[in-house]
Amino acid sequence: MRRYEKQFGIPMRHIWHNTPRKPDVSCYLNGERLDLEIAHLYGSEVEAKHILGRELSDETRAALRHLQKTPPTHRLLEALNEVLLKKSQKRYDSKKVWLVIRNLNPHWQTEAFAEHAHLIQQIDHHPFEQIWLLSHQDHNSECNLLRLDGLGEQQILITPS
Repeated sequence: MRRYEKQFGIPMRHIWHNTPRKPDVSCYLNGERLDLEIAHLYGSEVEAKHILGRELSDETRAALRHLQKTPPTHRLLEALNEVLLKKSQKRYDSKKVWLVIRNLNPHWQTEAFAEHAHLIQQIDHHPFEQIWLLSHQDHNSECNLLRLDGLGEQQILITPS
């Protein structure tokens, strides 16, 4: 939310967490209520455990070795499309919901998502007014925003370091 506010100069205020049946957090965007559903993109459950620093079993380590042999673009798109499909099936009691997907995989840069945007699954029916990908691990930047929904062109918003 701070990244969006900084880039567009539109204040997001009074942020609060919601109960499980509502989007994850709510705030006011330019004086209007906005609900945000937050998703995390790791690549796989196995990678999530690795990225989060949890103890790994021998089976998990073997799965990680296998994933490392899989082309990164395939893993990247498969993981993103899975998140989009899963979240598209949710319904909210809200007038304005955005989906924010936090890319936590340090090997996947915003530019890779933008380059393969034509392979990102566009879901016709979902509850989100806008869908954004937020990457914290991009080289030479604080974080990047990439708009993923079909409303207009893909937008990459880069914060210089």
